[in-house]
Amino acid sequence: MLDSYSLHRITSAGPKQPLASMSKVNISVLTISAVFIFVLVFIYPFPHTPFAPSPLPLSHAASDGETIIKLFQTLGRTTVWKSIANISFQGDTFEPEGLVRLGPDRYVISCGEYTEHTRKYPHPINGTDRTPGKGFAHLMVYNGKGERIADATITREGDEEYHNGGIDYDGRWIWGTLAQYRPNSTANVYRADPYSLKPQTVLRYHDHLGAIVHDTTKNTITALNWGGRNASIWALGNKVRADCCPQQQEPGSTIRNPSYFVDYQDCKWLGRREFYHGASVMLCSGVATLDDGYSLGGIALVDAESMQPLAEVPITLKSLRGVRMTQNPVDVSVEDGKLRLYWLPDQRNSTLYVYEAQPESPFEYGGGPIGPT
Repeated sequence: MLDSYSLHRITSAGPKQPLASMSKVNISVLTISAVFIFVLVFIYPFPHTPFAPSPLPLSHAASDGETIIKLFQTLGRTTVWKSIANISFQGDTFEPEGLVRLGPDRYVISCGEYTEHTRKYPHPINGTDRTPGKGFAHLMVYNGKGERIADATITREGDEEYHNGGIDYDGRWIWGTLAQYRPNSTANVYRADPYSLKPQTVLRYHDHLGAIVHDTTKNTITALNWGGRNASIWALGNKVRADCCPQQQEPGSTIRNPSYFVDYQDCKWLGRREFYHGASVMLCSGVATLDDGYSLGGIALVDAESMQPLAEVPITLKSLRGVRMTQNPVDVSVEDGKLRLYWLPDQRNSTLYVYEAQPESPFEYGGGPIGPT
């Protein structure tokens, strides 16, 4: 069944149940044979509304990256986070994994629809600890009111790489990962056109991949594996091939993450910044579940080439459903000189939480200058 905005299960063969109110929905089926990705796009009651603004907004690296980093230095455990907005996203969001804000009226989320849960093995088999499970990967578009503009299913029924990870935006493309929903498995990196949501496979890899960022200066990508424990870096060269080969591509380097503060779930590339002497900086958000079941939340600035944490701040905020705010998707902006964070922590019935760090927050004196020396 289908109401004005929400939709039940979508598969590569079409909906499993009859659709009501078909006049309210425009369905487009796009097959991209060169990259073996199937896209089923449901366009909700906005058939003539573009998925993305024109022109596309600048990336963080080309706009507010340096300011974000400087404002981050003022954060701490005593920061007062002011709630700016709670925007309910219409329809089933499944499990949101990544978020890209294309200005105030467009939000793209990556999410996973799980039709068969993974099950733990008694003992590891072939290096992994659970069954593959089943599901579909989605890219969804919402406007600033939380109304769903489009839902693109970007995997086929039966694809093992159905887990959609974090996403990044470089001013032209949305970068993401599709992986098996288990550690020590396989994945591929894709980029998608914001205007069509059509993904293009860039490379394949023999490990799970989640969060990803694109360094547009060196044209490299950094992708994190299960729990963000390792970062793999690939140089893309002058051109991304539209007919990406089925064989796996080894990264130029793989670096261990030295920080066990939180497991990064979603990251945004902020550019090569003067504040950190030209380092490639990404902002990451995530959680760590401790032995007693406590969920520790946090955000961090991280060197995308060395994985060295540059600044880390715990986040104790929770959603109205009791989920740690930094559970999965994140994006960031600067509004009237203030740092603003966007989080989407809840599954299935999701609310976009918008918080702003207050400049007049109590300051925790650290005894030294802010920033690198």
